[in-house]
Amino acid sequence: MHGELTPALLPEVASWLRRRSWSAADRPAQSLLAAKRAAGRAGTVSVVLPALDEESTVGEIVTVIRRELMERLPLVDELVVVDSGSVDRTARTAAEAGARVVHRDAILPRLPAAPGKGEVLWRSLLVTTGEIVCFIDADLREFDPAFVSGIVGPLLTEPGIQLVKAMYDRPLETDGAVVPAGGGRVTELVARPLLNLHWPELAGFVQPLGGEYAARRSLLEKLPFPTGYGVELGLLVDALETAGLDALAQVDVGVRHHRHQDGQALGRMAATIYRTALERLDRTHRLKASADLVHPLLTQFSRDPDTRAFTAHTHPVGALERPPMHTVPEYASRRPAD
Repeated sequence: MHGELTPALLPEVASWLRRRSWSAADRPAQSLLAAKRAAGRAGTVSVVLPALDEESTVGEIVTVIRRELMERLPLVDELVVVDSGSVDRTARTAAEAGARVVHRDAILPRLPAAPGKGEVLWRSLLVTTGEIVCFIDADLREFDPAFVSGIVGPLLTEPGIQLVKAMYDRPLETDGAVVPAGGGRVTELVARPLLNLHWPELAGFVQPLGGEYAARRSLLEKLPFPTGYGVELGLLVDALETAGLDALAQVDVGVRHHRHQDGQALGRMAATIYRTALERLDRTHRLKASADLVHPLLTQFSRDPDTRAFTAHTHPVGALERPPMHTVPEYASRRPAD
């Protein structure tokens, strides 16, 4: 990541942004392949697509990954679609495109499956073998293989990295109109404020809720997985607590095109994410909003149209409250006496 960093960022976050934010182009394909071969077993890569009624998009994603990252460039060893109960042709489409398809309920059948994306990701660890596990949402359109190779890259070339998130532009595309940076509404309205206030070390992540990320199996197997929409926030916070900020990274992979949720679905997502954050605050006895537990600054990101770099902008988060008006002497004096 380039661009001028706002001084209000925590010093460790500013340093992290300079050292742990890359572009997919920073690691050419052949260098990744050489690093993978040198790593041996530690460089094996499993790609997992959690899918629920995604027949319109899952086939293209699987086709691109197989063609570009398994046949043309043998970077991915295993491609698995975990179907969480689709009623359309998701499973057949994915299988015909070349993925191994496993139904969620067939994994660990003694434990009845809970609904939700996090449940699928958690169970996927039982049916994959790679030492690096890469999660990719199955609703992406115009899929670029850099979404996989970009975020797997640091795990192959940097031994100290344990989890890598994709960062990207997320346009809002609805009713034929496109708002270039209008996507990620739950991120901007819920997740980013929560992280900036309570886990300010994570303020440097451009897309903390993004569904495209890769991690070492050795880390993932130690982390609890929220079963629903809170899985991305939960894993990020827990990875920070377990591995430390310097083990986390992000890679710019361009633009993410996907289906957008309606307002009520976003509300359910926001509530689940907020609940996930509360569980972690409670677990670490951080619910009390004292000065040492709340970082009252919010860092947001925009892409410079000329340099194409993400730039951080930090703003204060005010918490000023006025007292009840009936306690203000001037207000009381203007009311007629009883």
